[in-house]
Amino acid sequence: MMRNIKILTLLCLVSILNISCFEDNDDNQIAANAISDFVWKGMNVFYLYKDNITDLANDRFSSNAEYAAYLNSYSSPESLFESLIYERETVDKYSWIVDDYIALEQQFQGVSTSNGIEFKLFLQPNSSTDLVGIVRLVLNDSDAEAKGVQRGDMFNAINGVPLTTANYSSLLSASSYTINLATYNDNGTAENTDDTVDASGESIDLNKLEYGENPIYYTNIYEVNGQNVGYLMYNGFIANYDTQLNNVFANFKANNVQHLVLDLRYNPGGSVNSAILLSSMITGQFNGEIFSTEQWNSDFQTALENEDPELLINRFKNNDDGAALNSLNLDKVYIIATNDSASASELVINSLDPYINVMHIGDYTTGKYQASTTLYDSENFTREGANPNHTYAMQPLIFKSLNKIGNTDYDNGLTPDILMNESYLNLGIIGDANETLLATALADITGATSKLTLLKSTTSPSFTFFKDSNSFERFGNEMYVEKPLPNNILNHTILE
Repeated sequence: MMRNIKILTLLCLVSILNISCFEDNDDNQIAANAISDFVWKGMNVFYLYKDNITDLANDRFSSNAEYAAYLNSYSSPESLFESLIYERETVDKYSWIVDDYIALEQQFQGVSTSNGIEFKLFLQPNSSTDLVGIVRLVLNDSDAEAKGVQRGDMFNAINGVPLTTANYSSLLSASSYTINLATYNDNGTAENTDDTVDASGESIDLNKLEYGENPIYYTNIYEVNGQNVGYLMYNGFIANYDTQLNNVFANFKANNVQHLVLDLRYNPGGSVNSAILLSSMITGQFNGEIFSTEQWNSDFQTALENEDPELLINRFKNNDDGAALNSLNLDKVYIIATNDSASASELVINSLDPYINVMHIGDYTTGKYQASTTLYDSENFTREGANPNHTYAMQPLIFKSLNKIGNTDYDNGLTPDILMNESYLNLGIIGDANETLLATALADITGATSKLTLLKSTTSPSFTFFKDSNSFERFGNEMYVEKPLPNNILNHTILE
């Protein structure tokens, strides 16, 4: 999504919409809620689905008094913002407003508070209320890693209190808590009607500390049938780590990697620029060609098309701010992606697809193709000059991404080439050649059809999914862009 977009001149837009105070017909000032004024103005200018929201129409208000009354009819900036969202449950599940943009900025930089466990919550067998948590990942250099938490660990209680659909949020949102470990008991039968989750008597105390996650979780090179296969588990498109990402590809290149397995199974997204750089490192032969294009609301789209259509195009690169990219020039890539893979992860798959053979292994992805920006309460909605009297900011969807041939709107996610689900009772070790999803990629690379058939036929007890740890991170699935618009991009009247 698009963050810190630099529009230095809004001119007519800002002059027309800058109405925190108004004059009514009797020349009396009418005070409107300043934050709500910021909310409406920002959504009117940038919101992707503006055309679908009657209250965001340019001619919605016939007078300043009517506009002021409208703003004051909402009890809070949050309630106004929510009223302007298009089909919250199905289309726009991702636009947000916050009252603390400092925390938001830190999260975009990969800094937050975390105890280091990523987990999924499932309903326990034969229950509609009792939950069990399974650790899917332990973050490097985290409190959980130091305490010995392992991928695949199961817990059914927090601080001795059994986890349920009613209490999970309050228990797991605490800054410190104890996970009470458990085991899965199938009672020696093939059916799951008698399966239980039993307390093991062990527990681990965890503390959420300020944590900066390096998205480069694990990397390795495997020698398979005389060929070198690079493997990278990449857990977030965080611009601060682009140089380190380039160094990983330098190592791949130096070791003559002929195949690449890119593991995005838990990657919720992030910087579009990082997605472009990663895709350019995988390839390299498409420098300057279209990576993706953008579609904004009709007013903004028209302005961009009239002033500089190139601003709607993101292109493959061969350098990062002058530093040459280490590109592999591959014509095929294996990408592990699941329903936990979102936004910028999906952008990589979708945008590479018209150019090279993308072998998607795993599950259907999240289905998030829209991008957002952080809007601040300033004259041009940027951080500079933000109103010092509050720390509200918005993160509305502002455009949707299309690949070179126009593919977008994949609401149900991207379809895997090899459908393969993780078994949460046998997750395996990340980077181990026998871990199911990596083993599937390696089997396809080597043409081991019998092993591939065996992997596909492996079954395990199924769980009913409830929530995962990303749901505790409000902006876990963001996709943003950092590119300036020229000073004159809106140097004309959009509202005619």
